[in-house]
Amino acid sequence: MAKTQDFTAVMKDMMGAFPVDTAAFEEAFKTTATLNEKLSAVALEAAEKSAEISSKWTKETIAKLSDISKAKTEPADYAKAMTDFASATAEVAAENMAAFAEVAKKVQMDTVELMMAAGKDLTEDATAAVKKATADVTTAAKKAAK
Repeated sequence: MAKTQDFTAVMKDMMGAFPVDTAAFEEAFKTTATLNEKLSAVALEAAEKSAEISSKWTKETIAKLSDISKAKTEPADYAKAMTDFASATAEVAAENMAAFAEVAKKVQMDTVELMMAAGKDLTEDATAAVKKATADVTTAAKKAAK
């Protein structure tokens, strides 16, 4: 009866002949984790500023609504109050939309800057890892050829 060959030892020898340096993977993970941390900080800062703008906008609108909700003696005063409210609301909306646009612009600039830096770091890490792996494989191949 034929006996099936055990490939465990063969695989172990083959994997041992081509060692893998996990330091490159660890460095790439650290770089990625740092990038994620910085991107999260940008997003959280933008969310905080957006919440501040929204809160300010709401307070201003409520203050203007309290003016419009007061009883008037003349019917024409209601029309004037509505016109004033609409005008003030449009002005405040334009200001706040510009503030939101500034937040978005800053997020975009910060994100591009981070991605450029991360791309450079990852390229350097990958280049170093490939050089080391090439050297390791070359050394292992030379040993195996002897």
